[in-house]
Amino acid sequence: MELELQPIELEGVSKERPVVIAGPCSAETEEQVMSTATQLANKGVKIFRAGIWKPRTKPGGFEGIGVEGLAWLKNVKKETGMYVATEVATAKHVYECLKAGIDILWIGARTSANPFAVQEIADALKGVDIPVLVKNPVNPDLELWIGALERINAAGLKRLAAIHRGFSSYDKKIYRNLPQWHIPIELRRRIPALPILCDPSHIGGKRELIAPLCQQAMDLGFDGLIVESHCNPDSAWSDASQQVTPDVLDYILNLLVIRKEHQTTESLHELRQQIDECDNNLMEILAKRMRVCREIGTFKKEHNMTVLQTGRYNEILDKRGAQGSLCGMDPEFVKTVFEAIHEESVRQQLEIINK
Repeated sequence: MELELQPIELEGVSKERPVVIAGPCSAETEEQVMSTATQLANKGVKIFRAGIWKPRTKPGGFEGIGVEGLAWLKNVKKETGMYVATEVATAKHVYECLKAGIDILWIGARTSANPFAVQEIADALKGVDIPVLVKNPVNPDLELWIGALERINAAGLKRLAAIHRGFSSYDKKIYRNLPQWHIPIELRRRIPALPILCDPSHIGGKRELIAPLCQQAMDLGFDGLIVESHCNPDSAWSDASQQVTPDVLDYILNLLVIRKEHQTTESLHELRQQIDECDNNLMEILAKRMRVCREIGTFKKEHNMTVLQTGRYNEILDKRGAQGSLCGMDPEFVKTVFEAIHEESVRQQLEIINK
């Protein structure tokens, strides 16, 4: 289905990139909430975020202050004039937030991965006009992400945005959650009118990664940032290592380079023509490679050989990865390309063998 969208326009919030939503991972105490909110407001941040209910990976940790914290967010609105946002995961959360006058809701990664939970939230929101932000599911599944947006949209909510917070991985590398930027880029291609915000705190997991991730999101044309900021990050009750002070956040935002989204210069047009020519050449070379693969498939059929030759496949991946590195390309990128080429080669050979 095609999403029916309306822009999220909030009085007093600039339409210029990036829209910034900031605040602590969790609302811990009224003093912590007000101190952080006041400092952020003094830095020009217009939208305050804080988790009231916190879905933790394992029981026993701090799982949010609960309904009591909503009164603190109401006080933030009253004292600072900021808009306030929090995460909802159940219909009860929705009702409590609407009753407290919360301005913006977001659906977390664990919730967006569960269509039953998203539908429950959508049903609770029917007839309500409130901005809803949908985080990507914990797993890299674009259709599931779009499906969550469609469920909320089908309930009549049109002021929607997506939040890219990265994807969980068993293998922990530099990031807490792998960015896999190609997924939000494809979301933008599929739904151009949908605003996309980046959550560098959850992608990075470490405060030193916040600045470069914010810049990368801006370079990719993201519309905004949702960043965890705490008045005393080291003493935070949840996710301490990925939160920054309001002063540090202000420093990061001031250093951002915001590039023009559209630039139609003659030189750029010429360079794009070169790209088109390269792509055409690639298609011709791939077509030739597949023709050779089909000939190999015919040979294997005639000589009763298996399609998959593991030794040869490993040789290709190793050689091409090394070549890619010498050519200034990431070996993992080259490996991914040749895995896809090999998959198509096998498919075509199987067609020939099974005729």
